[in-house]
Amino acid sequence: MGKTKNRDEVANKYKWDLTAIYKTNQDFLDEIKSVEEEIKDLSKYKDMMITSAKNLYEATTSMFNVSRKIEKIYTYASLKYNEDISNSLSIELLDKAENLDILFNQTTSFYDPTLLSLEYSDIEKMYKEYPKLLEYQRYFEKSFRYKPYMLSEEKEKLISDLSKTYADNETIFSSLTDSDIDFGTIKDEHNKKVILTNTNYTTYVKSSDRRVRKDAFLTLYRTYGRYKTTLSRLLEGEVKQTATFNKIRGYKSSLDSAMYKDELDTKVFDSLIQSVSEGLDPLFRYYKIKKEILGVDELHIYDTYADIIKDYDKKYSLDDAKKLIKETLQVFGKDYVETIDKAFNEHWIDFLPNKGKTGGAFSGGCYDTYPYILTNFQQEFNDVSTLIHELGHSMHSYYSRNNNPYQYANYSILVAEVASTVNELLLAKHVLKTSNDPKEKLYILDRLMSLFKGTIYRQTMYEEFERFLFEKVEKEETLTSDVLCDKFYELNKKYFGKDVVLDDEIRYEWGRMPHLYYNFYMYKYATGLSCACQIVEQILSNKENAVSNYLEFLKTGSTMAPNEELKINGVDLTKKSVCDSAIKMFSEFVTEFEKTYKEYKKSSGEVNG
Repeated sequence: MGKTKNRDEVANKYKWDLTAIYKTNQDFLDEIKSVEEEIKDLSKYKDMMITSAKNLYEATTSMFNVSRKIEKIYTYASLKYNEDISNSLSIELLDKAENLDILFNQTTSFYDPTLLSLEYSDIEKMYKEYPKLLEYQRYFEKSFRYKPYMLSEEKEKLISDLSKTYADNETIFSSLTDSDIDFGTIKDEHNKKVILTNTNYTTYVKSSDRRVRKDAFLTLYRTYGRYKTTLSRLLEGEVKQTATFNKIRGYKSSLDSAMYKDELDTKVFDSLIQSVSEGLDPLFRYYKIKKEILGVDELHIYDTYADIIKDYDKKYSLDDAKKLIKETLQVFGKDYVETIDKAFNEHWIDFLPNKGKTGGAFSGGCYDTYPYILTNFQQEFNDVSTLIHELGHSMHSYYSRNNNPYQYANYSILVAEVASTVNELLLAKHVLKTSNDPKEKLYILDRLMSLFKGTIYRQTMYEEFERFLFEKVEKEETLTSDVLCDKFYELNKKYFGKDVVLDDEIRYEWGRMPHLYYNFYMYKYATGLSCACQIVEQILSNKENAVSNYLEFLKTGSTMAPNEELKINGVDLTKKSVCDSAIKMFSEFVTEFEKTYKEYKKSSGEVNG
């Protein structure tokens, strides 16, 4: 792609159009001034919002109207910032947007406590008194779900005050692991000394040079091992704080609290671990494939991260990518593909890298903007896959926002990765079906197997470890560094099997994982991919109404509980069959890889030779 250009050197056809939000920065600043006054006006509802059904309606409507404007303001500022994080004006705009959001939260902090001072039966009476209030029925129902776990006003204030005195373990963890710990140096593929960091470790541990990936692995985790006592204290502190607050509020456990937020029973979590534990054989077959192709006498953990198809270098122009994406997504019908055309042609997408631009990719936007996409396209298949993934997010947002009022337009985090992963899987399967190049097929299958290994198996292993942490603390047992290391090593033994050499340094990997500070978040990755597998299987097998049901799911927003939304697709997270479908698909990919590899090897020699 050549030298990275400055922002103003990138042609407009490759950039998103933020003037569709505000024509100028001055328009943005004028909107902030106007909204500041509207925020101040919201305080009038503090003493009157529950004195009548009409007042509650007006207070709630006013709050959402202002929130909607703030989201538009924040979206503009955030997107401007991400297109060039070195731009001082964009930093200033984002700061103004964040301050506005803080002002809104401070001003409306009375709303939830005031609302929950009522009983839900009072709200039901208000529906009859003022039927327009039913516009917020689902919103009120979700709010009142938490009433059993609310404390008295005095206790809530006490907890709030105490919270300010507790250590912010996640922030300390981030500062320690991202800034303070020196991981030393290793020599790269060219025998050049390089500084090892948490960020570039991923690159080096996937190196085709075994010495490099071994050095990266041992150097990083031996360093973590030297800090195991401090890291264990931080993690234990986080788990204890979370468990203590959940106990005070009356939850059965911290797992119960986390699943309650997602409107699920803890049985869903337990079922995921059970399904994955029973479905380890395809994973062990995958590791045997790695060992054979890498040509090593022993497959060590650091070998499992290496790509086994390393020299596939097909390039895709943006036009190639757009064509391939539209071919893949035709299965969803005319309206869906026409909307994809809008995304391409109406400047929803910022395609190319430029100096100062945020790396990676994301889908953004809000109710009153396009569902914008930032990506850094560089003509690799991964870039095509990333683009179709983000388009899945944006199409989910597009349908949600265009079929629901503002208060129900945002879908739950539980289902957030479903649409994106459906698109990603459909693309891979489309290429596998239409390609005549066995090397291309092997490359795609290698990516897919890696995706399933990391998302289904590793994330579930991490959650099994997290469940152990909370169970120990909730039994008032101590989490010493040795307890953590021994349990983590034991779980790795289970998930890698007998054919992978379990390097002792893996026992320290837990010390590197920020998601352990998020209170049972990682299971969503595994369930999201599992749901996508079942949906894709239904669509490609031409199951009756599979496509129409899926499009209906995309339109639901947050009008119902997340699992009820998934049931529209015939997917039910309470059923073991959901995760089983993912393991079945993974097994099929492993089998297809084995078959294709043998045929290719027979006809043209070693794949990587």
